[in-house]
Amino acid sequence: MRSAVFLLLVIAACSVALGAIGSSRAISQRVGGNPVNVANKIAPWVVAQTANGQQAEFFIVLADQVDLSGAAALRTKNEKGRFVHDALWNKSQTTQRAILRWLREHGVDHRSFYIVNAILVKGTREIAEALARRPDVARIEGNPQIQNELPEPASAVETSTKPKTPATIEPGIAYTHAPDVWALGFRGQGITVAGADTGERWTHNALKPHYRGWDGQNADHDYNWHDSIHDGVGNPCGNDSPEPCDDQGHGTHTIGTVVGDDGAGNQMGMAPGAKWIGCRNMDQGNGTPARYIECMEFFLAPYPVNGNPNQGDPLKAPDITSNSWVCPPSEGCSVNTLQAAVEAQAAAGIMMVVAAGNAGSNCSTVQDPPSFYEASYDPPSFYEASY
Repeated sequence: MRSAVFLLLVIAACSVALGAIGSSRAISQRVGGNPVNVANKIAPWVVAQTANGQQAEFFIVLADQVDLSGAAALRTKNEKGRFVHDALWNKSQTTQRAILRWLREHGVDHRSFYIVNAILVKGTREIAEALARRPDVARIEGNPQIQNELPEPASAVETSTKPKTPATIEPGIAYTHAPDVWALGFRGQGITVAGADTGERWTHNALKPHYRGWDGQNADHDYNWHDSIHDGVGNPCGNDSPEPCDDQGHGTHTIGTVVGDDGAGNQMGMAPGAKWIGCRNMDQGNGTPARYIECMEFFLAPYPVNGNPNQGDPLKAPDITSNSWVCPPSEGCSVNTLQAAVEAQAAAGIMMVVAAGNAGSNCSTVQDPPSFYEASYDPPSFYEASY
């Protein structure tokens, strides 16, 4: 009951590289298997971006994906998380070997994922077509950069007077009758919420007490923070930040809507008793499918700062993830690129709250991944929700 009430509250609160290419002679050789319609396996974005000999980043999505239906029979979240993580990890380790060997032989830089059985590479049309001919490859999907339209952060204004402390909680929180639920003793205690966004300013006085990596005296960011920005240019957090950092302000705002409370009357969070962890998946609002998937993979099984997914611990996974971003097909994001990762979180017992987008004021205007996946509209399970 406690968890169910909290999940409903969170839904209401969220209103809101790669490079070298091998010889063309070797690449053009037939990879093997029966003839296939290569064009049908390569996303239009990849075709367009690799025209005239250009290179582009794209995913090799393997044909052999994991059946996670067995997780439904397990009783606890820990059991589900361990089952899902191990099944996905083992599948990627056994099925990616042949393709990884081919990529190494042809000098193609690459990065493996396991939450989706896929490999990210950067290559030419020739590379994409050679891989698409393989029977163990289901499709080739792009990794475009997506510009999310985020509110501009307000400019700081210096003042000689002390800011006025709000006399009451924020109107949006009061509107949902959250204080009535708090009075019953349900404040989100025992729950961890993960924010995937522009990062978080963990030292903010309304967030610091609720950060899972803060014990009141010392900070430990291992298993509590990950930065998926490895090639940003000019953002204030740099790349691979070793501690939570927000390069735009949006992520601090969204996680504040979930847990924010400074203990002095400034209550803007729906669940002030919950803890939070974070992952930066946007570079000042610019995301990519690879960044989104990397954060989902981290949340499925968090690992230490500067660590690797093979150190992931699914028992440290959050209960809920908050995702105020979209990956529109109109900008080259394939419809199914993120779906397996979203469904893996659901199978692991992680509720994924996602943005419905800012377009349209009527019904049937939710149109961008991950908001329209079937799992995102599954009230009986309450694993997924869209806002």
